Amino acid sequence: MRIFLTGGSGKAGRHVAPYLAEQGHQVTNADLVPLDHPDVHDLQVDLTDAGQVYSALAGLATFDELDLPQQPSYDAVVHFAAVPAILRTADSATYATNVLSTYHVLEAATRLGIRKVIFASSETTYGVCFAQGERKPLYVPVDEEHPTVPEDSYAMSKVANEVTARSFQARSGADVYGLRINNVIEPHEYAELFPDFVDDPALRRRNIFAYIDVRDLGQMVQRCLVTDGLGYEVFNVANADMSVAATTDEVIARFYDGVEVRREMGRDETFYAIDKARELVGFDPQHSWRDVLGA
Repeated sequence: MRIFLTGGSGKAGRHVAPYLAEQGHQVTNADLVPLDHPDVHDLQVDLTDAGQVYSALAGLATFDELDLPQQPSYDAVVHFAAVPAILRTADSATYATNVLSTYHVLEAATRLGIRKVIFASSETTYGVCFAQGERKPLYVPVDEEHPTVPEDSYAMSKVANEVTARSFQARSGADVYGLRINNVIEPHEYAELFPDFVDDPALRRRNIFAYIDVRDLGQMVQRCLVTDGLGYEVFNVANADMSVAATTDEVIARFYDGVEVRREMGRDETFYAIDKARELVGFDPQHSWRDVLGA
């Protein structure tokens, strides 16, 4: 597929873009800074500028395409670009950048007839991650039906983007899939970060004790690219196990006292439910911090 991927130079994108190229896709990285990967084409685009987004999505990706009888169109858009958290810019700038860029990408993609858009939403939409003080989920495991009522600018922008995406899907009939991505972890971070998580599980409370390996995130994007006909859907994206060594029973007793437990859970099972992604697109995460640390 010919794929327009935004934010390919960010923490998640710099792994996902090459992964998709390895699957045989032609990937254009639309970002303000280049990825400089030999298998990914870089295009400098300010996504808050509607004209630039339209021009980039309607344009050439490589010089080689000049030799084709006619200019090809993109088959899919993968939209990862965003201010990635609070406390990076002023709250108003975080919200404005994320909402405006997503609107422009969705509008341009659907008006140009692109039939598959995958966009990055966030674990923060559930209102736990960036809450003031301690906030517990209403029930565990947290699935996609859990209310999304955050209070911070980043998560608000992601909830707004989901509403925008659903509206463009309804108008266009394209497949638009939102990924509520949990805390993104690169392979080198297992040795650097996870020993502390083993010693103090409380460090993972705001992430609902979950994580997503960037390589498995790439797999999830690929599964969404090859799964057609779902219309609008949102998916939790996490690895199958928790990011702490404590058992689920121990986590419930210490952190989720009084929280409804809706079903029996495995000893190490993530509290950030991925059942829907498994069932609808065949997501099957392969990586775990336990393979590195031997826990």
